[in-house]
Amino acid sequence: MKRRILLADDSPHAQRMGERILREEGYEVVSVTDGETALLRARDFDPDLVIADVSLPGISGYDVCKEIKSKPDAAFTKVILTAGLLEHFDAERAAQAGCDGSLRKPFEASVMLELVNSLVEAGAVARQMFPKGRDEAARVVRVEPAESSPPRLFIPMPERAPEPPPPPQPAVDPGLVRAAVTMAVEAAVPGLIDEITSRVLDTLAKDR
Repeated sequence: MKRRILLADDSPHAQRMGERILREEGYEVVSVTDGETALLRARDFDPDLVIADVSLPGISGYDVCKEIKSKPDAAFTKVILTAGLLEHFDAERAAQAGCDGSLRKPFEASVMLELVNSLVEAGAVARQMFPKGRDEAARVVRVEPAESSPPRLFIPMPERAPEPPPPPQPAVDPGLVRAAVTMAVEAAVPGLIDEITSRVLDTLAKDR
């Protein structure tokens, strides 16, 4: 049985991108463009996960999340809130609404699927643990997020530029080495001559 995801976003580009990523992963996806429709479809579609933009027309994504999380029969429904890269995301308000996670747009496939798969799996495990009723699961499983612990925020980071290769070592020029050695020897020769001359004179003086 396919897991169901409700995608609420008024951006056609975000809808197309989200649908493609999720459907290629094997999810059944229903898309809506406003908050009121999102709440209506959440009742009849019974999604495993809702992905809602915080700036939905009419009812905001924050309020969609809060409404879904307030229903005992939505104990297993996970909610992800999304926002544009330059759009303000109110982490405190999202936490108070019961949000399970958040994503920045445009969606990056690996980041999106990592969060979606983990939340859907967590909801499926909860369903298996409480097969006789959701009311009991709502009391036992659901934990209100602490205000000091806002939901995770995944922001695609630019790839780190590779380290530049070390500069090539210059080739050793034998001529330069010979010239340096010659200069060193020439600089030392006068001192050696003076020292040898002095020792020879000392020796000759002692022999007299």
